[in-house]
Amino acid sequence: MSENDSNTKSEEKKEPEQVERPEPQHSIFPKWQRGLYVYMASLAAFASPVSSTIYYPAMLTLARDLNTSLTNISLTITTYLIFQGIAPTIIGGFSDRVGRRPAYFVSFTLFIIANVGLALQTNFVALLILRCMQSCGSSGTTALSSAVVSDVATRQQRGSYIGISALGSSMGPALGPLIGGLLNHFLGWRSIFWFLTIYGGVMLLLYVIFMPETCRNIVGNGSLPSQPWNRPLISYLKRRATPTEAENVSSGRTSKKRPGLLSSFPVLVEKESFLLLFYGGLLYAGYMIVITGLPQQLETTYKYNSIQVGLCYLPIGIGPLLIRPFIGRLMDANFRRHARSLGIEIVENRQQDIEGFPVERARLELSLFFVYLSSASIIPYGWVMSLRNPPLAAILVLLFIMGLCTSAAVQPLMALVIDINPERPAASSAAFNLIRCLLGAGGVALVNLMLDSLGRGWTSTMIAFIWLGMSVCWWAVIAFGPRWRKAKKGKGDS
Repeated sequence: MSENDSNTKSEEKKEPEQVERPEPQHSIFPKWQRGLYVYMASLAAFASPVSSTIYYPAMLTLARDLNTSLTNISLTITTYLIFQGIAPTIIGGFSDRVGRRPAYFVSFTLFIIANVGLALQTNFVALLILRCMQSCGSSGTTALSSAVVSDVATRQQRGSYIGISALGSSMGPALGPLIGGLLNHFLGWRSIFWFLTIYGGVMLLLYVIFMPETCRNIVGNGSLPSQPWNRPLISYLKRRATPTEAENVSSGRTSKKRPGLLSSFPVLVEKESFLLLFYGGLLYAGYMIVITGLPQQLETTYKYNSIQVGLCYLPIGIGPLLIRPFIGRLMDANFRRHARSLGIEIVENRQQDIEGFPVERARLELSLFFVYLSSASIIPYGWVMSLRNPPLAAILVLLFIMGLCTSAAVQPLMALVIDINPERPAASSAAFNLIRCLLGAGGVALVNLMLDSLGRGWTSTMIAFIWLGMSVCWWAVIAFGPRWRKAKKGKGDS
């Protein structure tokens, strides 16, 4: 046999080893299952906003029954927002490291204990402390819902899934005040916290029995088994095949090194993330000033009871409920439009690489459009509300537009934060929670002072001009974000 023949045969033997494995699917879960998991995360995320807004119609009743001032009751909202920002920074890193299910167990257990205490407490100090505890339990669910989307959805699908996951957060402002007003009027304010206890117990049972682990640092694309203690009870009723070696190799696990418990804080010091989150926090602070000051304005202007006040919150929540699915599809369409313009092929259930892709522009050009619409609606709201006899229909329409546009502006922001931090989605969402809640708490603390000193019209005008002026933060991200992202990637690779 000649030397050339032997070399040819050896190359033929090596050739199969050189064949590259196809890129693994982003998620092995069927489409209906991915949608179900995101809907469950959305229902769990209902805990955070409903716990905050269900409280508003009962503020005057609580102040009277606990023999304290309305300012002190407002303080419980401020402290709630502070802990709503701090707690997810720990629970987000915990979920990225240990898994989503353990994070949900911790959150809902703490939430249930706090609500039982709130239903039984009899003084302001206990109310203040237990509200902080309630906030710690409920607030992590919002960050976890965004993380579940990152686990099961690719960037090109993320808009639609983010829209689903945000439905729970949108229903909180819509239904919370109405539920709180009805319960407070007919059963007393303690029934509010018993209602939340029952809701928390149902959600905890659903996660214990049915929901599997989705964290990509634990199960990859779903083909790796989670820890034995971290499996739903229903899985023990099925015979599970042991994953083969090939499945483990192509599992799509995002990183070998899991994020730390405090991995939210490094996100805040990155230029791109900080500008994104800071301006998002300003939007939330202005929004909180409006909805926190609303009960007192409605009661003094129209002499409304708690049920009527709760009904007036419906337009604020209905707007986001209507726009969430639409803006999600619009986000996905805009992503595909930019991909087509660059000649990039979009492959179903395969993660889209964003190196060289203007993901900042694809997300934020939608957000900025709705920011400016929201700014245009909040100015007339303040001046109409300052009239001696303001027309209620005009007030409700303007609240509807503001709620719709503010929600539509934040949804692409949430997707972008996950896009640029794929290995720590819960921690990056928690970082946004921290910024927005701290700024929101500052706004709530100042709302009575601003309304008393500036009046309703000038307060709303000032909020709108801050939103307009500081939108330069997002324009800077559009202009310089790809460069910062490339530099960060190069630094990480080195």
